[in-house]
Parts: sequence; C-alpha cells; structure tokens
Amino acid sequence: MQLVDIGANLTHDSFDRDRDAVLARAREAGVVQMVVTGASREHSPLALQLAQRHPGFLYATAGVHPHHATEYTDECDAEMRALHAHPEVVAVGECGLDYFRDFSPRPAQRKAFERQLQVGVDTSKPLFLHQRDAHEDFMAMMRNFDGRLGPAVVHCFTGTREEMFDYLDNDWYIGITGWLCDERRGAHLRELVKHIPANRLLVETDSPYLLPRTLKPLPKDRRNEPVFLPHIVEELARDRGEDPAAVTAQTTANARAFFRLPPAG
Repeated sequence: MQLVDIGANLTHDSFDRDRDAVLARAREAGVVQMVVTGASREHSPLALQLAQRHPGFLYATAGVHPHHATEYTDECDAEMRALHAHPEVVAVGECGLDYFRDFSPRPAQRKAFERQLQVGVDTSKPLFLHQRDAHEDFMAMMRNFDGRLGPAVVHCFTGTREEMFDYLDNDWYIGITGWLCDERRGAHLRELVKHIPANRLLVETDSPYLLPRTLKPLPKDRRNEPVFLPHIVEELARDRGEDPAAVTAQTTANARAFFRLPPAG
C-alpha cells in the first residue's frame, strides 16, 4: 500500500516534541509521501525547510490562509514568490476565503486570495484552496481567473452537495479528511463522497486537526497525525462501496498527477 497525504500541518508546534517519530509512524502505515501545508508567512518557509530535510518523502505548499490575510503585504507576496522558486514547493496555498471565523476582514481576505491566484497564474502551479461559508464570493473570484489557472483542489471539503458539484463542474479536485468520520458534523459527507469521480478524489489528514472520531481507541492527546490516513481511506472506501486498495491506488495516482510528484523512493 502506498498513500499520499495531501495536507498535513507538520510545522505545527504540537509536533515539535516527536516530529521524527510521527514521520516514521506514517511510513510504517504506508504513507509514502506527504505535502506539508504552508498557511502563513511564518509557516510556509518552515514547510519548505521540512520538505528539504526529507527529499522525495515530504513536499510543501506556500501560501497564506484567509485567517492570516492581513499579513499579505507586498513584502509577503515577494516572500511567497521566492518560496515558489524551489522545486519542493508544489502548490500555491493554502489560500481562499473563510467567512465562518472571519479572523481577517473580508476585504483583506479577498485581496490576499486574489494576489495568490495571480501567483498561481504566474507559476503555473496547482492551487490548494480553502473555502468556508464564502462559496458565492469564492466562485466569483475563481471565475475571474478562468482559463489561466492550473489544477485546483478544494482541500478539507466539508460543504454542501451544491458546492461540491460546483467544484466538480470546474474539474477541480476534492480533498477528503477525517471530517467524514465525525457523526456530529460530517454525516452528510457519507452520501456525498459517492458522487466524487474517482479521478477527482484526494485524501488528507489535515494533521494535527480533524482527528477521525471513529478511531478506536482515540489517542489520549486527541492529536491527529498522518498515520491515521489509512483509517480515513477505509471509511471513505466503505461509503463509496469500493475496495480500500482501489481507493488507495486511485488517490495516490491522483495526488502524484496533481502535484507532479515522482514515485516514492
């Protein structure tokens, strides 16, 4: 089994005490490549550094999450573009809009998102996207770049049927996390995942967030990590009525095509 975790926040301080052990557990579980999420001015360079220390195993994104949109200055834009000059940085983002938390003012979110979409145009790299409670504005901004952007994944999809089909109608990819395993908030995904075309499906943990609640036993610290990706795939395969090995093979092929990753060494 070979799995690719397309979204792991491995620069998070909760991994500082045992990051090497976390990576080793992931490898043992069959997670052979991971994309480390860069989601701020501080953490995008750290994601690159981590990827450079683990060539062929870890890769990185570089971007600014809407929560941090106010930090997207001209200087920040230059820093992001410098990061994208490195081959280990395989996607633009995490970027998008989040009107659920509104940690940054909405005009600042839209400006930061627009500037990062332009980085996507200029670098021809795929987009690692975030959208929560901002679907209409999100779609309008993406439409402004029609025909100029590369592949896009709406990562950590938690939305509605209508939102999902809007994304699929644009040939974007859908990233599925352990939210699927949350009976309180993710039950609707059990049905929706059946309708994602096999060639548009990606899997991720979003570690250390979104621990799958169906794990038995749950880790005492409630920290999610990439070792749990096979569990998410098993749940996803069951909901889709497919064999877990088939979902593993398909999502791995999709991830390598999307991020232009070589086979694992």
